[in-house]
Amino acid sequence: MSDDEGTTIRRARRADVPAIVAMLSDDFLGAKREYATDDPRYLEAFDRIDTDPSELLVVAESGGEPVGTLQLSWLLGLSRGGALRAQIEAVRVRSDQRGNRLGERLVRWALDTARTEGAVLVQLTSDLKRADAHRFYERLGFAHTHTGMKLTLG
Repeated sequence: MSDDEGTTIRRARRADVPAIVAMLSDDFLGAKREYATDDPRYLEAFDRIDTDPSELLVVAESGGEPVGTLQLSWLLGLSRGGALRAQIEAVRVRSDQRGNRLGERLVRWALDTARTEGAVLVQLTSDLKRADAHRFYERLGFAHTHTGMKLTLG
């Protein structure tokens, strides 16, 4: 998909992994938990994501370079009458591209894709320390309806 801003949202390629990892690392939380962009674990993870039909990793490309990313996951369950859910993860925009509504275009693309695929709801988590991100998601219509919990396993 291409928009009026000259940005194309497309499935990520293996060659995009270093740029994606750089975006994941480029904030106060990511800087503490990500590794070097050439760490082989990222390519291994990409290969698993890329071959899993319930996962879609995309990049927003401008000028031939990845400038944004997100991952969209499909979750099947019995609740809500066996409804399909979509989960948005790891929304990032390259720091020099922030403020031009690219994040909004990415998330709206994910919402449209989820609708097209028949999802009845879209969910996401956002670290409690990301107050700006919470305002961003609320502006797009997301509501604080649940309390999320995580347990780090080593």
